Amino acid sequence: MPYDPPPELAALSLAEIADLVAARKLPPVDQWRPAASSDSLMRIAADGRWFHDGGEITRPAMVRAFASLLMRDEQGRHWLVTPQEKQSIAVEDAAFIAVDVKREDDALVFRLNTDDLVIAGPEHPIRAAGDPETPAVYLAVRHGTEARLNRSTYAQLAEIAMEDADLTVTSRGAKFPLVPG
Repeated sequence: MPYDPPPELAALSLAEIADLVAARKLPPVDQWRPAASSDSLMRIAADGRWFHDGGEITRPAMVRAFASLLMRDEQGRHWLVTPQEKQSIAVEDAAFIAVDVKREDDALVFRLNTDDLVIAGPEHPIRAAGDPETPAVYLAVRHGTEARLNRSTYAQLAEIAMEDADLTVTSRGAKFPLVPG
């Protein structure tokens, strides 16, 4: 079955984005409690590329399928989870990269490198890390995983924040600083 990526973020209304988010059927990895665990021999590089046993996974559909099985536990370890087994996966920085952002009404919508769409807010907070001179900004995605904003997306978000001159952004009623505290 071929994968049709969603249209460009700028062309979508907030209602269309909400429909696309709702239509994405993700596995209930948070409900699975597999007894077996092992190492997947997989790694997600800081730039968002996926590797298995040293070779890059270049098929976007494969990356998207694996990404739908990701979770991060309380100790910060990442896992690929199925009903039968969970496999550890090395993640250099964040499991996802936020590659675009759009503001509409009181919502900030992010497109990830996996073509997932995430609406920031109380369920998907934005977190600033690092130091004030070189911040790193992250978006909560699902099951404890995060997306790091790439440089251009951070610049877009900073431009939105500068409209209010306080380097914060608001989405779905929640306010998020873009500079680490």
